[in-house]
Amino acid sequence: MDSRKRSPFPAPVAFHSDGLSVPGVLTSPLAPKAHQAIKELMHEGESANTRNSYQSAMRYWAAWHVLRLGQPMQLPLTVASVLQFIIDHAQRQTGAGLVSEMPLDIDEALVAAGYKARKGPPSHNTLVHRMAVMSKAHQVHSMPNPCQDGAVKELMSRTRKAYARRGELPQKKEALTRDVLEELLTTCDDSLRGQRDRALLLFAWASGGRRRSEVASADMRYLRAVGDDDFIYTLTHSKTNQSGNDAPENHKPVTGRAAQALKSWLQAAEIVEGPIFRRIRKGGHVAEPLTPAAVRNIVKERCALAGVEGDFSAHSLRSGFVTEAGRQNVPLPDTMALTGHQSVNTVLGYYRADTALQNRAARLLDSEPMPNPKRPSALS
Repeated sequence: MDSRKRSPFPAPVAFHSDGLSVPGVLTSPLAPKAHQAIKELMHEGESANTRNSYQSAMRYWAAWHVLRLGQPMQLPLTVASVLQFIIDHAQRQTGAGLVSEMPLDIDEALVAAGYKARKGPPSHNTLVHRMAVMSKAHQVHSMPNPCQDGAVKELMSRTRKAYARRGELPQKKEALTRDVLEELLTTCDDSLRGQRDRALLLFAWASGGRRRSEVASADMRYLRAVGDDDFIYTLTHSKTNQSGNDAPENHKPVTGRAAQALKSWLQAAEIVEGPIFRRIRKGGHVAEPLTPAAVRNIVKERCALAGVEGDFSAHSLRSGFVTEAGRQNVPLPDTMALTGHQSVNTVLGYYRADTALQNRAARLLDSEPMPNPKRPSALS
């Protein structure tokens, strides 16, 4: 049983499904049925991952507030309570080493109640995320936002710099580059499961590094055969195109080995409509569509079967595609056209250290220097 469901901590306020309330609904003259329609539209238009992460963050805030400050959380929060939250969760360097202000008994209580996985301070990324969620909660309520207070913003800025000076960089999953992908593919036999996993890995990687949610939601409605050997998959919705805008870069090519693997899987599974990648039950029965979590598990299972060591996940397919494109000197616009990134800085953030070794500027000392016509030779 999930311990959070029987938690003694009260909910701070009435939140919408994403952890935030629907602004204006409680005071509007709309009928109850209209309120429900608004909530349902807002729920359908939001990402499930975003909704879950917001709910988790708000539950944590509420539990911490009760335990640490002795009263249920109500918005707006005070600046002092937000500052206390930061110093409870951010480590600082002292003569005794790294410390935070979180009392040990409260930390243990949060773990015991299921709000934390383990004792100790969270990562800096987790702290930033929880602050962003609380800031959003105040924003949608049109309340004074303590997270935007000058003292809070300055403390968060200095905290980020302190972590950086200690060399504590954000942790990223390892890139699943082509050489690693080839090792995973060798574990995929001609069984129904093997054909599915081969098609899934190649589809996700070769079409531009699809996110696990995009793979799980891939549907035959958006797959179009081009000639006898290739496909075009139209990505109607993504993290960077949540409004479903029609654009040329929505059309992702699936060619060569990826196309052949996809065709083989569709024929073997007899899929002509509906979800492309599905669960396979005992007896070879092709069942319901895969979940995003199942896509992650397939990557991890194939890594284990191949004996590939490292911290890989479904997102490694995306970072691996970008990294491999950098290795092979693919022009950045071509890479971004497939990945769907809109920010050059975001794409460059995926490049790993081995990509930097391909930079020709790093080899200036290894090439013959060009003569300088303005400088006389020592022999002249």
